[in-house]
Amino acid sequence: MSLMYSNEQKELIALVKEMAENEIKPFVQECDEKGECPRELFKPAFDMGLHMLEIPAEYGGTGLSYETTAMIFEELAKVDAGYAITLVTTFVALRNVILSGTPEQGKYFADVIGKGNFAGFALTEPNAGSDPAAMRGTAVKDGDDYIINASKTFITNGAIASLFVVFAKTKPEAGAKGISAFIVDADAPGIIVGNHENKMGLRLSNTTDLTLENVRVPASSMVGPEGSGFKLALNALNLSRAFVATLAVGIMQRALDEAVKYAKERKQFGEPLIKFQMVQQMLADMAIKTEASRVLVNNTMRLMDNGSLVRKEGSITKAFVSDCAQEVTSNAVQIFGGYGYSKEYPVEKLMRDCKVFQIFEGANQIQRMTIAGVLEKEYK
Repeated sequence: MSLMYSNEQKELIALVKEMAENEIKPFVQECDEKGECPRELFKPAFDMGLHMLEIPAEYGGTGLSYETTAMIFEELAKVDAGYAITLVTTFVALRNVILSGTPEQGKYFADVIGKGNFAGFALTEPNAGSDPAAMRGTAVKDGDDYIINASKTFITNGAIASLFVVFAKTKPEAGAKGISAFIVDADAPGIIVGNHENKMGLRLSNTTDLTLENVRVPASSMVGPEGSGFKLALNALNLSRAFVATLAVGIMQRALDEAVKYAKERKQFGEPLIKFQMVQQMLADMAIKTEASRVLVNNTMRLMDNGSLVRKEGSITKAFVSDCAQEVTSNAVQIFGGYGYSKEYPVEKLMRDCKVFQIFEGANQIQRMTIAGVLEKEYK
């Protein structure tokens, strides 16, 4: 089963597929082994405007719907999800500045990113992962400025971003209601970028610690009213959860494609693997979970296009799809047998890449707590 794609969507997907297959895929294995992705490898994506797809036209973006953008990024994730998430993080940061900040802030952020630059979202701290309200970073008012001191961790695009949205407490005693968000230039004095994380998967994605030591920013860099940072962060997470789910669908589809191809070619006992009932069952279950995940993502994207904040739906999508992806990629490795465990074949990387989808943007256990919390309010 496929989604009902418009002709425009089919054309866009085909263009991205051609670019990804020809311009990115030949370099993925080497980049994965090295744990890095050269900046020049993103030039084709910047040239196509993939970092600005769903950004409104008045800010220099393409103005595509979330639904169409998700379809395009699923295709990109089939080649490499780490590459894709580098771009997703950039436009999620920009999108939330546009939604919550002033028009001037949105234009400034968009102008920087539109030139072919990355952005980062500096929320997570060593002691504040799934519980961002526990962050210890502070922003203290000093005249017309704020002075930020914070230690952030697992920051996507940490070493390559030109701009960050940084979260810190302007009123520590107020807990979550004391968190504010700021636009911070990456070259601001006092910003220290840590070492690149040597990760299990998504190795084409740059991930670092980020330390801010007495970083002075003007009060005008605050995004939204003081104390609104926690709400901004939650809205951003709702958006990013839906988009990381679409990347997981891309991984699942690639795993299914590779597994079916291998099962048709590999013979045991004189028959192709795909003729064996147990293998057929595994492949069928992989297809069921992949298609169900795609439809769920599509529905969530359409809800967002209609203005929904998808707090419950985003959590359902992220938890369900990432759990399915873990099973689908594991089954792909199983079908490949011993070869599936070898780096000479593509499926072990897919399995490594998808594990973090159950962890980042709020662990799946947290997603279930969020879902239950919304249900409690709905059933009065």
